[in-house]
Amino acid sequence: MRTYEVLFILSPQVAEEEVTTLITDFKRVADSTGAKLSHEEAWGRRRLAYPIQKFTEGNYHLLVYESDGSLSELDRRMRNTETILRHMIVRTDLDHKRAEKLAKRNPKKERVRPAPAFTPEPSAAAPAAEPRPETPPE
Repeated sequence: MRTYEVLFILSPQVAEEEVTTLITDFKRVADSTGAKLSHEEAWGRRRLAYPIQKFTEGNYHLLVYESDGSLSELDRRMRNTETILRHMIVRTDLDHKRAEKLAKRNPKKERVRPAPAFTPEPSAAAPAAEPRPETPPE
């Protein structure tokens, strides 16, 4: 089973009703290819790092799918939708496999601090300071 993260930025001028219909449309397209939605997040309106089509803000949405096939039809639909400023589909299961493999190969070693070679005694380390007599100001 492959895991895909689908992140897309919608134009800030799109109405909420249209946003929900677009998202349900994208979910339906992904379901028709055999993908199963495992997680969905609406990040809301955020500032863009640079202007895209003269917009400085956009509505971010993240969908996480598990699928045996590819999401090429969803990619095509997102590319042809004019209200989407940017979209990105990333396969993430390979990253998780690599991380697990590296963790098995290089297990974290518990760090043990070496005992100090010399432990200073309180009386020998710092001589006691003699109290200074206070002189009254003149």
